[in-house]
Amino acid sequence: MSLAIETRGLTRIYETYEKPEGVWNSLRGFWDRKTIRKVALQPTDLRIESGQIVGLVGANGAGKTTLLKLLAGLIYPSGGEARVLGYSPSERSEACLRQISILLGQKNQLWWDIPANDSFQLLARIYDLPLAATRLRVQELAEMLDCKHVLNVQLRRLSLGERMKMEIIGSLLHEPRVLFLDEPTIGLDVVAQNAIRKFLAQYVRDKGPTVILTSHYMDDIAKLADRLLLISKGAMVYDGSVQEFMAKSEREQRVSLRYAEPISSPTTLRPGLELKAGEQEFTFQMSAKELPEMVRLLTQLATVQELKIEEPDFEEVIRKFLETESRVLPSRHTLEP
Repeated sequence: MSLAIETRGLTRIYETYEKPEGVWNSLRGFWDRKTIRKVALQPTDLRIESGQIVGLVGANGAGKTTLLKLLAGLIYPSGGEARVLGYSPSERSEACLRQISILLGQKNQLWWDIPANDSFQLLARIYDLPLAATRLRVQELAEMLDCKHVLNVQLRRLSLGERMKMEIIGSLLHEPRVLFLDEPTIGLDVVAQNAIRKFLAQYVRDKGPTVILTSHYMDDIAKLADRLLLISKGAMVYDGSVQEFMAKSEREQRVSLRYAEPISSPTTLRPGLELKAGEQEFTFQMSAKELPEMVRLLTQLATVQELKIEEPDFEEVIRKFLETESRVLPSRHTLEP
């Protein structure tokens, strides 16, 4: 497979100024200004093959949107380089822009006061697309998203889920080869999330674009992505498959236990985990490694009426991993006179 996206040492640094409260401090800033440098994206090397769906996960402010904007050419890198379909995105060449699309879940690209159909016709002219073919494509995509009935309604009168469907159609009108999706299901209810997730899976199967998807809903990543990237404090801390990540991560199992009758004496399973006398139901967590021995001890203690062992969900494992990484990585802020 050919490479769709490649970066070498791609970096983005923002500069701002520190100003304490008060008029005098504002005046002092003219000759004694302190600059704050924030490394939004640390030097990053990536190689993404054509047709891959990559899930990009991280906490708020980790650098996800910064990376997407760099790859889409919306902002310039502070260092390093990026190539998307062989082009430098920061040059904003027409040949590159015709083959990529970016959808920002918290920003509208369509016009608020007119129906989506009118916006689509305007976008068709911007991309120099045949109008008749564009109308057919809109109908095809709207059929897949089950939203044909709202194509002629003003965008501001639509629900959040319906507006997001319109935004997705607008981003796919020119059939981009590379698609950047930044939180496409943010704020949506479960029904709308599932509809968009199902649509994206079908669209990728049919058209085969390269996709980078960021989301706070781990189901989006787990069900759609071939590859998982975890970013923390602007640095890539994991690059691999979802399955490999789950296998390598230290996972705690949730154990729910009910005995036929209350236990007669207190029992210490391990330091910090004690079953109190006189109680009949217990719920606790333990690592997958210690689970077999613990289950053996629990079943010997008394007659077990019910035993339930639950695997941790993907979102919980991600959260714990990122919390650990955020404590290890150095701060991205530096203060300079």
